[in-house]
Amino acid sequence: MAELRHNDDLDDRIAQAKAADEARAAKTPVKPQPKGYAQGSRVLMELIGAPLGGGVIGYAIDYWAGTKPWAMLILIVLSVIVAFRNIYRISKERAE
Repeated sequence: MAELRHNDDLDDRIAQAKAADEARAAKTPVKPQPKGYAQGSRVLMELIGAPLGGGVIGYAIDYWAGTKPWAMLILIVLSVIVAFRNIYRISKERAE
């Protein structure tokens, strides 16, 4: 008889713990990150990636063609222009 009462007590404690956990989960819902964070990351990657990529490709062309430093300078300038164009497009998107 004591074992049956012990199981009922354990079932009651489990039910109370589940109810408390559900109440705590309802108070603190998981919020998705705003789109602004993603846009900021995209802008940062454009600012870093485009000139870096243009510089690496320009250096490779200069090394192969023997035109140091002209191809690298031209490609860096073009990649910065493209990066700012892409940043302008990103800024036109609506952040929610």
